[in-house]
Amino acid sequence: MNGRGAPLVLQVPDIFVPADRAIGIAHRGSRLLWPENTAVAFQGAAGFGYRRFETDVRVTADGVLLCFHDPVLSRTTNGKGLVASTTFDEIRRLDAGYHHRIAEGFPFRNHGIVVPTFAEMATMFPEAGWVVDLKADGTEEPLAAAIAEFGLADRVIVGSFSNERIERFRGVTAGKVATSTPPRETLRAVVASAAPRLNKAASGIFHPTTCALQVPATWYGVPIVSPGLVSLAHSAGRLVHVWTVNGLDEATGLLELGVDGLITDRPDLLAP
Repeated sequence: MNGRGAPLVLQVPDIFVPADRAIGIAHRGSRLLWPENTAVAFQGAAGFGYRRFETDVRVTADGVLLCFHDPVLSRTTNGKGLVASTTFDEIRRLDAGYHHRIAEGFPFRNHGIVVPTFAEMATMFPEAGWVVDLKADGTEEPLAAAIAEFGLADRVIVGSFSNERIERFRGVTAGKVATSTPPRETLRAVVASAAPRLNKAASGIFHPTTCALQVPATWYGVPIVSPGLVSLAHSAGRLVHVWTVNGLDEATGLLELGVDGLITDRPDLLAP
């Protein structure tokens, strides 16, 4: 149950079910405090009590599943080129802390920070919950294999900004792994919450594997999260996670709306 009387879908991992308050989810560990999507970032968030992390996955040229956001290596490492065109050994030699700047400069350079594999992070944090974003085609089967190998089905929610990619993942996993809403499903929910009389029942909006509506608070200045949207999701037994929430005032407003989780780059500010 979600504390509001509506039963959650069977696929929702217990670690993501809020008890007396919304949960915090560390966005890439933190892309502000530490080099994002690295062991340093996830360990840093864990140091603030976080046990739920968001990460992105891509596959190297030789098929290794990495925690990595961009299609190119140059923004966060001292490398160049595409992740998909580079081997794991080549990427492993790069400095994943090279470009992380704070006021004092680049304190994470030359400290041996590497781009981690998803398997390494799943092993390093064996009790953590993971929100995983499929960033590229070809990640569906490797992620499904990792989930099976490490027994993560009860600790993961998988999403994507690609409708087709998330549908392929749902097919590969035979509907046994929880997912979040891809763009098409999110749009249906937003429209339905604004004009409920013109839409079918809330339960019919979501795919059977969908356990969470994961949305931005606003989109190009237009508010997305509303009382109606939260009510619609909860009436269908789904959670509402909002990204990326980095301010206390914004967090307070969203919590007053009854959201179930805040995806944040500021684990030092927001409670886990």
